[in-house]
Amino acid sequence: MKTGLRITALTAGLALFGQALAAQQPAPAPAPPPPPPTPLAVGVDAPDFTLPAATMAGVGAQPLRLSDLRDKTVVIAFFFRARTRG
Repeated sequence: MKTGLRITALTAGLALFGQALAAQQPAPAPAPPPPPPTPLAVGVDAPDFTLPAATMAGVGAQPLRLSDLRDKTVVIAFFFRARTRG
């Protein structure tokens, strides 16, 4: 029993030492925020992007690329709460 008690006390002491050591080290500097996006001018082609395709039946198997829709009229709509519990 005494051996088990010593091991437990040693383990707790090492854990406290590790916490104290971690508290002394400076935290890594946070990454700088990305620059704000530049709005596109009217009439400028949108940059190519890829998104999961969605239909009324659910998410499509293949992603949708804007470049696949060149020379077609495209309307992009975002429903930020679609298919969520909110």
